[in-house]
Formats: sequence, C-alpha cells, structure tokens
Amino acid sequence: MPAAFSRILLKLSGESLMGESGYGIDPARVAEIAEAVRVIRELGVEVAIVVGGGNIFRGMAEAAKGMDRASADYAGMLATVLNGIAVQDACERVGVYTRVLSALTIQEVAEPYIRRRAIRHLDKGRVVIFAGGTGNPYFTTDTAAALRACEIGAQTILMGKNGVEGVLDADPRINPDAKLIRELTHLEAIERGLKVMDTTALSLCMENDMPIRVFNVNDATNIVRVVQGEDIGTLVASGARVAPVAPKEPKV
Repeated sequence: MPAAFSRILLKLSGESLMGESGYGIDPARVAEIAEAVRVIRELGVEVAIVVGGGNIFRGMAEAAKGMDRASADYAGMLATVLNGIAVQDACERVGVYTRVLSALTIQEVAEPYIRRRAIRHLDKGRVVIFAGGTGNPYFTTDTAAALRACEIGAQTILMGKNGVEGVLDADPRINPDAKLIRELTHLEAIERGLKVMDTTALSLCMENDMPIRVFNVNDATNIVRVVQGEDIGTLVASGARVAPVAPKEPKV
C-alpha cells in the first residue's frame, strides 16, 4: 500500500524501548522499530523521531521525591539523548541514514538543533532524531514533539504508546472496562483530561491544526500500518467526528 503522508513525526516514549524488561533499552525492541522505520522510508516518507527518556530517568517522578525540578528535567533530557543514540545505531544497522539533533549542546555525539538543518536532512532522505526535549526544563517530550512537528512542517504526529491501543475513556488500571475512543478533538482531550499529551502540547497542536494518531507501538508493524493510512488506535484532530458525550448524572 502507498503511504498516506509524505513527512511525519514519530513520537516514541522511553518505555516503548524497554521491551519486556522493566528498565533501560531492549536491543530487540529497538531493532523492530528501526525495521519499521526502514520500511516507511522505502515508501518515500520523510521521518523525524522524538524519543522520551522515561525508561532511564523521569524528571517529574524524581522532582516529586524532592529533587529540584529543573535539575530533574535536565537529567531527563540527557536520558533522551542516550535513547536517541540507541535508535540511531539501530536504524543505521538496517541501512537507514540517520542524524541525531539535540536541543542540548553535546557536539561529540549529536548535532545542535537548527531548524533549517533538520529540514535539509529530511530533504536528503535522512531520518532525523530530535533529542534533548525542547532544551528547557518544565517542558515534556510531548511538547517537544508538538513543537518540532510544527517547525518542520510534518503532516501528522504518530504517537506510539507502550502497550496501550490508543486513548481510553478511563485509566485501565482503575477501570478494567475502559473503552477505546476512536476519534476526538484536541479541545475535548483537554477538557476531559485524557492522557493523550500534556495540555501544553495539545494546545500547540490545536492552534496549528496538527492531527495526532495514538496507537500501540509494542507491535512495531503498527507504525507502517498507520503511515499507510489504516484506521487503528485513536485520531485526535480538529475535525474529528466525535460522538456526543452523555451528560453525567447529577449527584443527589
């Protein structure tokens, strides 16, 4: 099947790189993702990737334990650089030319992020991995994904979740009967507090009319299926056809 997009941004959570282990990077899982990237590159799609760092260090969690929030966030940004290098290595093992661009200056292992340089790499057919978040504390890699997608003119954000089929109407750890929502708007996701992205990232996507496709990346072939236009997971978009939400019963 032909590709439905010409330029996409793939957001990978740090947890999606763990595989069956509870921490760190699983080489087999990263290799599966790299193979999927190779396939969509062969379809003629320009690919940018933003990686999280939750498999190594999560700034919010450490800040909650008493660590200074800014210091914790910087440590989390460095974790995304480690993940970016791992994804780069896996992609190049399958013949995909890749560049890591970091918002933090680490010139020995990554190029500095420059918007025009990133677009030039994409034009030349290279996969670009954005590491280091936005380079600023208090902003998540979700916000970095939304920002970079808008900056490079991506047509959509493909958001790979770890073991979750898409956006659910409740937390499955609390409500085992939580159901998958097929389509919703950015505004509804914000108003209902659904865990798609953080509010800053969703607002940025809404203002720039950036659609988001949320899907389960544990099966790396889903990346290819989404790029080919298959309707899997959840679509978050300004023009999404959203079923009306039933009003809540008033408390007596």
